[in-house]
Amino acid sequence: MAAYAFDVVIIGSGAAGLTAALNLAEHYKVGVLAKAGISESSTAQAQGGIAAVLEAGDTFESHVDDTIVAGAGLNDRKTVEFVVEHAPLAVEKLVKLGVPFNLGDDAKLHLTREGGHSHRRIVHVNDATGHAVQVALEAAAVAHPNITLFPDRAAIDLITGRHGEKYSGDGHVWGVYAVDRATGTIESFTGRATILATGGASRAYLFSTSPRGATGDGIAMAWRAGCRVSNMEFMQFHPTCLYNLDVKNFLITEAMRGEGGQLKLPTNGRRFMPRFDKRAELAPRDIVARAIDHEIKRLGLDYVHLDISHKPAEFVMEHFPTIYARLLPLGIDITTSPIPIVPAAHYTCGGVLIDLDGRTDLPGLYAAGEVTQSGLHGANRLASNSLLECFVFGDAAAEHIKANFADMPPPPPIRPWDESRVTDSDEEVIVQHNWREIRRFMWDYVGIVRTTKRLERAAHRVALLRQEVADYYGNFRVTPDLIELRNLVDVADLIVRSALHRKESRGLHYTLDFPDTLDEAKDTILVP
Repeated sequence: MAAYAFDVVIIGSGAAGLTAALNLAEHYKVGVLAKAGISESSTAQAQGGIAAVLEAGDTFESHVDDTIVAGAGLNDRKTVEFVVEHAPLAVEKLVKLGVPFNLGDDAKLHLTREGGHSHRRIVHVNDATGHAVQVALEAAAVAHPNITLFPDRAAIDLITGRHGEKYSGDGHVWGVYAVDRATGTIESFTGRATILATGGASRAYLFSTSPRGATGDGIAMAWRAGCRVSNMEFMQFHPTCLYNLDVKNFLITEAMRGEGGQLKLPTNGRRFMPRFDKRAELAPRDIVARAIDHEIKRLGLDYVHLDISHKPAEFVMEHFPTIYARLLPLGIDITTSPIPIVPAAHYTCGGVLIDLDGRTDLPGLYAAGEVTQSGLHGANRLASNSLLECFVFGDAAAEHIKANFADMPPPPPIRPWDESRVTDSDEEVIVQHNWREIRRFMWDYVGIVRTTKRLERAAHRVALLRQEVADYYGNFRVTPDLIELRNLVDVADLIVRSALHRKESRGLHYTLDFPDTLDEAKDTILVP
């Protein structure tokens, strides 16, 4: 078994992971693992932008209030204030890094507005902000001599005291075991500190805007290692994902509605959002997604329309060049025609509990970004707060590690991975079938609108799948597909258990059995 030793190990190569890596690399040797290619993260797919108070007349308090209103009061106010107040500095660092943000006629950063925001405060690079950010961060990481990037490594489990040559039950995390996807060999990556930056779990659902790797790996690994997990019932469904049976997972950015795009019924071309909320298309995502789901079910539709063709063609092509170019070969000219859209699982608002330093429950383990429940998002994430969270908490975790590195003990000798399980499974097709089964029943039973009976049916299916997956994992060679299936089962279980625990409707969790919102907002916290 190949063994790699670093000062800090980072699992995930998106905005949170690379932000932390660049902060730490001035003083320490850092290893960064990516499950696929270094660029194949959710960050690279983010179309919208980064929320920050930069406009005259806007205030931190306003950004805080907008975040808490969207989060249905479940947010931790101290966390929200911490992130909002660090937002301008995060944007400033990205500008220095060379991210080519759009500028206005006055040569200042151009700010757009998205759903739930009371001001224009979204900095962006056309409609492909995440890609531009990923390119800049990745270029800086590649150029840094203290950062080593490991693509195509599927993390299996965190290395804790129980994996040491001398057993320890203190839960200290020393790194991670991972499989090299190219060779199938198991490797260990150890360090004094480990940062989880693995993203969310929205690929647990049939329709998702996330890359294939968003299978909740970090959440599942942290849970198995002993971390508390919180608010997993709050899965954000992006209201506007392209409906096309041949093109999967193409998100239509929130900014299109921010710039005047309207949701309409394909049957008569009429807008419907004003019937659901006075903010119409600019209402928070949970409200918009439920409205679309309601109209689709009420009228037996496959999709509704998002239409910005009433705007000048030059305006549309200038603001949304990526979407325009992507849809044109599909026969959709967004300057003249509406876009067929459906909601799709988009963002995991719950995750591993962390504090303002990015620390988890386990010594040596930090986390940042979508893998966490930091208290920022509450019951529903406000648009363009996600990339922001990655930068702020990536830096926060790095700063805490730097301040305390001298007191962090070096890793003990680690036992190599047990290579005795070298039998290839002849049931690869069953692994794929189980993957599809999870995504289907999660969509049917644990989707935008829920009931207790549906959740109980989902729990029953999770229990059956857990037995099968335990058999595969205990007897056959570890493969990336099996690792993801194991993590998906754990994540599905956490989502269902959390949803059954919440006896109210709040934010993204809407149940027909408990339609009212309770007076007191409480986190759902699951303890291993």
